[in-house]
Amino acid sequence: MDKIAVLIPCYNEEKTIGKVVADARQALPEAVIYVYDNNSKDKTVELAQKAGAVIRHERKQGKGNVIRRMFREIDALCYIMIDGDDTYPLEYARVMADKVLLENSDMVVGDRLSSTYYQENKRPFHNMGNSLVKSSINMLFHSEIQDIMTGYRAFSYQFVKSFPVLSKGFEIETEMTIHAVYNNMQVDNVIVNYRDRPEGSESKLNTYSDGIRVLNTILKMFRQYKPLAYFTLLAVLLTMLSAAFFLPVLWEFWKTGMVDKFPTLIVCGFVELAAIQSIFAGLILHNLGVKERRDFELQLNNIQERLEQKK
Repeated sequence: MDKIAVLIPCYNEEKTIGKVVADARQALPEAVIYVYDNNSKDKTVELAQKAGAVIRHERKQGKGNVIRRMFREIDALCYIMIDGDDTYPLEYARVMADKVLLENSDMVVGDRLSSTYYQENKRPFHNMGNSLVKSSINMLFHSEIQDIMTGYRAFSYQFVKSFPVLSKGFEIETEMTIHAVYNNMQVDNVIVNYRDRPEGSESKLNTYSDGIRVLNTILKMFRQYKPLAYFTLLAVLLTMLSAAFFLPVLWEFWKTGMVDKFPTLIVCGFVELAAIQSIFAGLILHNLGVKERRDFELQLNNIQERLEQKK
């Protein structure tokens, strides 16, 4: 088992990967640095190996797939995950690692948004998207995470071995955050400087398609982790829809004593039945979620026992 493992997912980062590995070795000399190549077509692998990194591969394209492979294969007391594009300074890695090793943090978030991100990042839609995602997650899950989509994080062994990686792409950071918040894990925040990519280095993040995936992930996670709130909201919307069509029928009956729009009345009844079913679906899924939380705590105990054995 490594004491500290630096995990760097990479796809075509020949411009910056050598510097990132060198900076990691300088900041954390006791760490093992892993570069996981995701089908790069340039000299990323060659330059990373030359800089002293351990090279591994993930053939399925997508950052989520790479992280799934990393988390399965590497055992460490502390994991530092950082992008290979040299946008995050490694000088903060020691502080982040110490929070995991000495303060029992499960996830440490490298917060770009509270420092230089909005000045350095030249893509306005990314700025707006980060703010929207941050506000949505914190409102839905009653959390205070300052940067939801940062690629600079530190993790404990317990987090890594209990995190079910479902996403395939860049929405993985959102999934990590929700997993930690929902399961009441200790999440700490470290403000880090951010610098935009150097000239010649291109982002793999597509503003629109990946943005839609992230928003879809938030909605899916809200339904999965907060089913009672989700289905109650759905029931309220269905009840409002039913009432909007029912009130004119009721008004006509009040005035004339006749109901001429029986099809409308029948549809309103079925819509309201769907609302009632939605409430019961939310209650059932909520109770199942409580059971899953209990099972998760037992799983954490088992992971802790395995960790003690590995030490």
